[in-house]
Amino acid sequence: MAQRAVWLISREPGTPFCSTVRFSRRYPTVEKRAKVFNGASYVPIPEDGPFLKALLFELRLLDDDEDFIESRDSCSHINKTSVYGLLIGGGELWPVVAFLKNNMIYACVPLVEQTLSPHPPLISISGISQGFELLFGVQDFLSLSQKNDTELNTKLNQLPDLLLQACPFGTLLDANLQNSLDSINFASVTHSQKQPAWKVGTYKGKPQVSISITEKVKSMQYDKQDIADTWQVVGTVTCKCDLEGIMPNVTISLSLPTNGSPLQDILVHPCVTSLDSAILTSSSIDAMDDSAFSGPYKFPLTPPLESFNLCYYTSQVPVPPILGFYQMKEEEIQVKITVNLKLHESVKNNFEFCEAHIPFYNRGPITHVEYKVSFGQLEVFREKSSLVWIIGQKFPKSMEINLSGTVTFGAKSHEKQSFDEICIGGTAYLKLHFRILDYTLTGCYADQHSVQVFASGKPKISTHRKLISSDYYIWNSKAPAPVTYGSLLLVRCHN
Repeated sequence: MAQRAVWLISREPGTPFCSTVRFSRRYPTVEKRAKVFNGASYVPIPEDGPFLKALLFELRLLDDDEDFIESRDSCSHINKTSVYGLLIGGGELWPVVAFLKNNMIYACVPLVEQTLSPHPPLISISGISQGFELLFGVQDFLSLSQKNDTELNTKLNQLPDLLLQACPFGTLLDANLQNSLDSINFASVTHSQKQPAWKVGTYKGKPQVSISITEKVKSMQYDKQDIADTWQVVGTVTCKCDLEGIMPNVTISLSLPTNGSPLQDILVHPCVTSLDSAILTSSSIDAMDDSAFSGPYKFPLTPPLESFNLCYYTSQVPVPPILGFYQMKEEEIQVKITVNLKLHESVKNNFEFCEAHIPFYNRGPITHVEYKVSFGQLEVFREKSSLVWIIGQKFPKSMEINLSGTVTFGAKSHEKQSFDEICIGGTAYLKLHFRILDYTLTGCYADQHSVQVFASGKPKISTHRKLISSDYYIWNSKAPAPVTYGSLLLVRCHN
């Protein structure tokens, strides 16, 4: 797990490409390894100028970049992983991890220890997750207590020395750059146990371990026989281990109930020291069967000082938590809507909040609404041309609720810029927003009694879990279904 190069690029109007490379670091030893591993598919790291132009082109951040380009903009090339391939010097530099945050582009090129043609699966490249962790660590360091450009410049000047400690020879040891900064003038202390290079300083105080499981459920529901509904659960396990000692050892176990959905595509933090092969080989690409590994999922680790994401996972749950039906019929300046929502009987009926948002973009302001709702209350946002159905904290005993009504619109303002037709016909949708505390859709939980801590003192162990909706759409069943991918919405074309 190593990085070939790292860049920080700031968006600055008035400069060439409206961007400037503020920091770059290459690792020649890693580059030599890449040349050996990649063989004929090897593409060298370019100079900053060509890299900047190629990256901005791929991210659609060039000022004159308005035309549709098949190789980049077609539906078959939509990117939702923040991992890109850059065309440079007749070859493709891949994989390039890059994302834009607060007018700063963070980018790196992980080492791939095999040939790049064809591209290996992202899940098999451990350097990608390490690259994300490094970039997020740099982002946190730059954003911490930053008040002006002077402080930003100061932190950028500190980066070369900090990366010598945090990422020597391109291998990430500690993503918390503040730790590296604090340790630069830290006096060395003799310990009976050797202090690891990636862990600077030790914790002093009451021992405690906190484990939080957050699952996000995505869903696309069409209520059509020829188009299958889709849904997926993505989970993140976040930990914070405040334990005394230089190298405390912890084993955290995740468990599932008898009817729980097995965890798949598991990616773990580098601090995990060993792992059962069954955990690593469980993939969502494979067909589910009774032999799928269903835990317990044990993670022995030596935790860092800061909060960290122990692992990420996906899961193929049998049904979405809320089944929905949405129909919109357009009649000149009016639309008639019908909504039916049903909470699955296996889901905990105790929400922190639950709302259904129904937008009507590309129309005039809402002038009148007549509706009938079986549960909750409806709010009208006239300026935003949208309805919000506030369902509340519980579904009724029937687990099923309905909304029907007629929405009348005024004339559309000619001052508004013309956008692609969205929320009309096949692109009309309802989006659900909800959160359930102390619950996960897979049933995954961390048992306090199964957490093993090998350190001085008996720690206080706390566990939390929650389910959150993310991109939970129910499409208009009265029209052809839209082609949806990530945040892009396109109308399916029919001859």
